[in-house]
Amino acid sequence: MTGSESPAHPSAGVPHGDRTTGAPSGPVERARRFVEEVLAPTRRSIDREDRIPEHILEGLRRGGFLGLSLPREYGGLGLSTLEVARTVEEIGAGSAAVGTLVAVHVSVASYPILRWGTSAQKEAYLPRLARGEWIGAFALTEPSAGSDAQSLETSYGREGTAFRLRGSKTFISNARLAKVFVTFARSPEAPAPGISAFLVHPGTPGFTISPPFRKLGIHGSDTCELSFDDVPVPPEGLLGSEGQGFRIAMETLGAGRIAIAALSLGIARAGYEALREELARRSEPWQRALLARAHVDVEASRALVERAAVLRDDGLPFAQAASTAKLYASQAAFRIASNGLDVAGREALDRENPSPLEQLFRDSRVLSIVEGTTEIQEMILGRSLVPTPPGAPPRAPS
Repeated sequence: MTGSESPAHPSAGVPHGDRTTGAPSGPVERARRFVEEVLAPTRRSIDREDRIPEHILEGLRRGGFLGLSLPREYGGLGLSTLEVARTVEEIGAGSAAVGTLVAVHVSVASYPILRWGTSAQKEAYLPRLARGEWIGAFALTEPSAGSDAQSLETSYGREGTAFRLRGSKTFISNARLAKVFVTFARSPEAPAPGISAFLVHPGTPGFTISPPFRKLGIHGSDTCELSFDDVPVPPEGLLGSEGQGFRIAMETLGAGRIAIAALSLGIARAGYEALREELARRSEPWQRALLARAHVDVEASRALVERAAVLRDDGLPFAQAASTAKLYASQAAFRIASNGLDVAGREALDRENPSPLEQLFRDSRVLSIVEGTTEIQEMILGRSLVPTPPGAPPRAPS
């Protein structure tokens, strides 16, 4: 089963904000208040200090924002994909770093355990992830295998009933905060793709986490390299069946793209609001045209994000819609911030008193890379839009 053939989301049918009017529900309203009262005053310091302060993390825990997508039986809120997307949008509009933490945690880190975990794994991990007692991370990307999951070099071997992991991962979000890493490795002895998924914990012998990278944008989101030097994983650390890792990765990435598209929408909306504030002090017609284009970009992004979310909630093929939303919303966020810098002019480049558009410009540029680059999304879409010729071999899922 691929990301385009995912079963209905576990919370499908749960009441959520009105699909027609977009009327917000409780979690979305709580997120909006959290941004206004807690997150907005710290947005610049998060960017400047490149860290998320503990009181923000505690606010996420208290608000239930780290258990958005997990069923109530595990202590989560049991929200639909649509409602998760709307909540991530709100948080992303307040801070790209905090939005990234939430998006990664509730989608690519928590979902695969819910979807493929054993009963024992679900009981051990999901309540902690829902409470925010543990933060999760998704360890797929490697120095020589970014968007091509079939080219993984991190390997594993058996040691009795247990496993040993060797290799490295790079640009892993939430790495310094995470208590569990959904990690993918290949068996040299298994037929291609031969990939399995494992649950790895910091502090395991041989497992090291580098200091965070100093990135262009999304400061505060700790993004690190991981090294595995004969890291032992017990039998109960195998997620799903051995050899099922590629399928797990692909379906999980489909869900993750909706979350990152929602984050991109939030940043695009923040850019639109910052641009509108700039134009309150100016009156050139060409500048108003930029605001009109930004308005269209935000509305189009929201329509694409919510369409992908609804398809997933209804158990319908959603991979194409998720890639479309991620591609468009990430480009829209960058386009709005870039045009906003043109309007703000040299004032936006003052590092002592920067315009919000300067940070949004840097943050939005990162979005076209994570969860599959722009080029990868275009490749996925191009491939899905052209029918497979009769008699051609089946294409690998994406």
